Amino acid sequence: MTRGLRLIRDGVTAFALLVLLALIAAKINDRATIQRVGAFHAADGDSLTLGGERFRLEGIDAPEINQSCERAGKAWACGRVAREALQEMVLASGTLCQGDRRDRYDRLLVVCRSGTGGDINAGMVRRGLAVSYGGYGKEEIEARAAKAGLWAGTFERPRDVRDHARQESSYGEALRFLGRIVGWE
Repeated sequence: MTRGLRLIRDGVTAFALLVLLALIAAKINDRATIQRVGAFHAADGDSLTLGGERFRLEGIDAPEINQSCERAGKAWACGRVAREALQEMVLASGTLCQGDRRDRYDRLLVVCRSGTGGDINAGMVRRGLAVSYGGYGKEEIEARAAKAGLWAGTFERPRDVRDHARQESSYGEALRFLGRIVGWE
């Protein structure tokens, strides 16, 4: 075989492999969108349930349910307020939540819209009851400027609250384990 023919053969083979890889990538990214409509229940400010299914509002992070924040020198139950606000928003008839992937806790990551078409995820950030978590930066800037919700005082970011709780839990477990070893219990 001449050098020119081998070069053409190798080029065609490489092209065919690239096409095959592109088709595989397209198939992997071709996830079916799951849609749910119904009477959702707000578990907290960024999580919903419907029947036995769990959902996580994508692109936002709301205070943990028992989290407190500070405003004008006083503590307020920002986690409970966020849950109540989300529950109010999803009570509107025709709330639709849709997503195409799940988080590590097997919750469907969703964007929810009210019956009038408003983006509920964006609404939570705009009201200052959730922070942008990769998706609603413009709404967070608006909430900060308006000193809405969380931005009217001081608060610990929800992710930091979760991290501290995990660290305290691990520390407590280590102490209990050590106590069993040395006979403190």
